[in-house]
Amino acid sequence: MANKVKQIHDFGQSIWLDFIDREIISSGNLQKLIDEDGVRGVTSNPAIFEKAISSSSDYDADIKELGKSVEKTEDLFFEVAIKDIQAAADIFDKVYNEGVVGADGYVSLEVSPFLALDAEGTAKQAEELWKKVDRKNVMIKIPGTKPGLKAIRETIAKGINVNVTLLFGLQRYEEVAEAYIAGLEDHLAAGHNIEHISSVASFFLSRIDVMVDPLLDEKGLGDLKGEVAIASAKKAYEIYKRVFSTERWKALEAKGGKPQRLLWASTSSKNPDFKDTKYVEALIGPDTVDTVPLETIEAFRDHGIAADTLTIGLQQATETLQRLKAAGIDIDEITQKLEDEGIEKFNKPFEKLLKAIEEQLKKD
Repeated sequence: MANKVKQIHDFGQSIWLDFIDREIISSGNLQKLIDEDGVRGVTSNPAIFEKAISSSSDYDADIKELGKSVEKTEDLFFEVAIKDIQAAADIFDKVYNEGVVGADGYVSLEVSPFLALDAEGTAKQAEELWKKVDRKNVMIKIPGTKPGLKAIRETIAKGINVNVTLLFGLQRYEEVAEAYIAGLEDHLAAGHNIEHISSVASFFLSRIDVMVDPLLDEKGLGDLKGEVAIASAKKAYEIYKRVFSTERWKALEAKGGKPQRLLWASTSSKNPDFKDTKYVEALIGPDTVDTVPLETIEAFRDHGIAADTLTIGLQQATETLQRLKAAGIDIDEITQKLEDEGIEKFNKPFEKLLKAIEEQLKKD
């Protein structure tokens, strides 16, 4: 039997792993995921690194050594994290260079979550991290907040690959696509080539349903449980198709511009009543990425169904969002709340991480 995860790629979607630590790199398990499951990239975030560093002694020696010369705890964290990112990027170099160079094989590193509402600070740190990692197949993650839009445009304009994270709403997603296109235009206007620049827009799924589903029963919309996030994602894909088929886009494409792919994030089912591969199965389609935790990859390998599902049921997706609106559920308000909470959800583990590093430094 063909590997079920690998089959997803037959439909034009790339599976990236939403996880990183030293052990998966050094044990050969990351290479195994590439070889056996066809995994084509890696994403990381502050919560993933907090777990990796706090639950393992693999980083202790590095932290001790760096503590002698690096004063700020945050700087020390990035030094440690960059080693993992570089090692993973080297493993994915072959994927990056196969077929269409730069189509895949990316490893993502996020700017400090403390900068989520600071455009200038984000753009500055994105450039610093990009230079320090020094790998073509790295993406710097920037939150798609309102201030983040300016940072995204500026970072793309410097020729840096960007993974826009924390997207929940359709309007914000369209603004992100605009920032990417404007950034490419800026880079081109400055006399540079754009064919090496790559970007994804990470649209978060299960968290939408976690917030919306409790409101549905009282509005008589119980049949929509677990469907709102998927409907939103399908509408986002409609926007993607429209934005990346305009004359403005075609002018950039003629110069080697790559469309900013949609990436499905937060794809593990938070509701035990849902199938554990629900969000992966519902949104398989061309020119997209799905970043998936290890346990969801294992679940899909065991019992997932790979089929071209993304473009099916678009009318139903439109109706789902219309029914919400008619019932007085303001999806824009909900997605803004999710964005605000998302920043907080990355701030907390980052604070915990910095504290754990400080504790480590105090030990003899």
